[in-house]
Formats: sequence, C-alpha cells, structure tokens
Amino acid sequence: MFDSGVGGLSIAKCIAQQLPHENIIYIADSLHAPYGEKSVKFIIERVNHIAKQLIAKGVKAIVIACNTATVNAIEQLRAQVNIPIIGVEPAIKPAAKQSISKKVAILATQATSENQRFKDLIDLHHNGAQVLIQPCPGLVEFIEQGKQNSDACNALLKQYIDPLIEQGIDTLVLGCTHYPFVQKQISIIAGQQVTIIETAAPVTVQLSKKLVEKEIDACKKQQGQYQFFSSLETKQQEEIFSQLWQEPLTLHALEPY
Repeated sequence: MFDSGVGGLSIAKCIAQQLPHENIIYIADSLHAPYGEKSVKFIIERVNHIAKQLIAKGVKAIVIACNTATVNAIEQLRAQVNIPIIGVEPAIKPAAKQSISKKVAILATQATSENQRFKDLIDLHHNGAQVLIQPCPGLVEFIEQGKQNSDACNALLKQYIDPLIEQGIDTLVLGCTHYPFVQKQISIIAGQQVTIIETAAPVTVQLSKKLVEKEIDACKKQQGQYQFFSSLETKQQEEIFSQLWQEPLTLHALEPY
C-alpha cells in the first residue's frame, strides 16, 4: 500500500489489526507530499512508479491509501495491472444517509476538491443532502512534519471547521487519509453534535473481500510482517512513522524516480 506520505498509516494500522496474518509493504512518497497541490499528470506518474515498485516486490494486491491519488489515478492503474487495486474515497454515501440536518461537509485536499470524479461521487450519493467541500491547504504538511498537535495546526483546523459549523453541518467526512491523525482536535473544534466519518474500516473490509474472492488471503497460521519505505528516508521521518504507528519501526529508502 502507498500514500503521498504518512497519512495512509491510518489505514495500514486498521488493516494490520483486522488482517493480522497479511504481510504489509507501506510506501510513503513524502519527498513529493502533499499530492493535493500537484498536477494530475504528476500524480499519475508517481502512482505508476510506486505501483511498479510494489509489483516488483511481489505484492498480490495494492491499496492506494490516498484520496487524491485514488480520484486522479486509480482507473488508469487498474487498466494496466491484473491484481486487485483498492482505492480510498470519501464516505459521502453513509454521511449523507445518516445526516439529520441534511448538511454534510468534506475536508479534502485541493486536488481532490477540484477533481471531477470526486464531484461525480457527490452528485451520485448526496441523497438530498447539501454537501460542502472544504479544501484544507497546509494541513497535510503539519502532519508530515509531526506537528499535528501544534497551536498553528489547531488554528488552521479552526479556520476550516468553524465556518462549516456556522452553516449547520451535523456530519463531517475526513476526505484525506492524513486527517484521522488530527481527528481528536477536529472533534473538539466541531463539538459533540457533529459526527466524524473516516474510511479505514470500509477499505479494510473491501481488501479482505477481494483477497478471499481471489483466494489469495494469507494462511491464518502466520503472523504478518511489515516493511516501511519512504522517498524521504531520514531519522526525523522514521521518528514520525514510529509515533504514528505507535511502536518503533525501521524506515527504508524508496528507490529514486
């Protein structure tokens, strides 16, 4: 699995807990994070490069643990490879379904918020609800730098969330895999009346389903092994990985472009 950076660890952790027998290779393209402010052409090039490296390592399925990469590059990748490719998309359908006020907001990167596939998903699943899209430039960078608990990060979150609360939302979708790492702060700012929805659990369910369907799920007798790679392999990056993974790990260098 891979992400533009460390955000996908929120999904990797869920997969490791729910599918403990599966081996996981995680790649963070942190040298180029965030993808949310990159061109579609650049995102596609990086997705294809990283997928090629994962396939060379013998993976049996790929999870694109990045909303921006999913909406911009998943279809063309699926057309190239013959293993299951699981993407991450904002949980618009369950959010719209459960909203009582019929006002839902999605926190997203700039690239996701402008993507036509993303807008089509909203049109398809809004279920009569008003869906507010809030781009969050700068938020991924705080998380990538391990500064998600800083006053500056909290101030940025308030700047994005307060106007949504004023408009009467009761459901908030985390439309980027980095954002669960600031979910506590988001909950405090949004208040108890707002339900927060993220995507790690449904992605894990979908992956499990595909592995069983293809009869490639791991033997239940083995314990999964985990490897972590980054295009920005530094001691500081390794410390941020370990902090988010909640245990010490070794970070390896991703092969250069």
